[in-house]
Amino acid sequence: MLIEILSAIGVVGAVGLAASVRIVRQYERGLIFRFGRVRRAPSEPGIMLLVPAVDRMVKVNMQIVTLPVPGQDGITRDNVTVRVDAVVYFKVIDPVQAIVGVENYRFAMLQVAQASLRRIIGESSLDDLLSNRQRLNEGLELMIDSPALGWGIHIDRVEIKDVALPETMKRAMSRQAEAERERRGRVIAAEGELQASEKLAEAAERMADTPAALQLRLLETVVEVAAEKNSTLVLPFPVELLQFLDRKTTGDRSNDANVPQQARTEHDAGGRTGGADGELDRTGNRSPERTT
Repeated sequence: MLIEILSAIGVVGAVGLAASVRIVRQYERGLIFRFGRVRRAPSEPGIMLLVPAVDRMVKVNMQIVTLPVPGQDGITRDNVTVRVDAVVYFKVIDPVQAIVGVENYRFAMLQVAQASLRRIIGESSLDDLLSNRQRLNEGLELMIDSPALGWGIHIDRVEIKDVALPETMKRAMSRQAEAERERRGRVIAAEGELQASEKLAEAAERMADTPAALQLRLLETVVEVAAEKNSTLVLPFPVELLQFLDRKTTGDRSNDANVPQQARTEHDAGGRTGGADGELDRTGNRSPERTT
């Protein structure tokens, strides 16, 4: 009988000891509620012994929590409908305040993050959402961190993940980007033409002083065109070359016009000589005198 009593006491003691032993991990802190009142000093990691039916322990995770914020629909300051989602990184720095000060700190953080994100969407323009992410992230972090400090929570980082635009707005932005690229291309081409014209004007001034340079440039152009192995070669003649040929042709005509005049003058002189001394035949010999 005694053995049975001792065995029952041992079993009850073992069950009570097992029920009173708690293990707190390294990344956790334990809050002990004794008769409903929390002990101000959280339990450190290790083995904790609780008084059965008197103490109750709540473990609080001290790691950084990743809280995804669902996409929020809103209208930007420039009246564009967008859908923005974000992610919040936070951790508990005061376990007592996080458990006692708010009913469910995770749910509370999610609601604050959603409201702050919608507010950021309404106060920002579309260009800010697309290009100034860093500034918006800092503003969103300040908006969420203000109530979170009272709950014993520290906001480590806030990031806007994605900005979803309507299909019509995407097409409009695509056309705008294409037009901007085309404008830049035309401006660059025009600047290139202007610089090329300035260099060509300088080259023309130098070639005007040395006509031989123009001829060398013409020959170089012929060589470049001939290297392409074209079947037809159109060779332009410079005006200077045509003027040179014109002057050469005019000089030859003047020489040809002077030669017949000189020949007629010599013939007339010879005729007068032949009348005095006798007629000369076509070979230049004196013809015999006629006898009557």
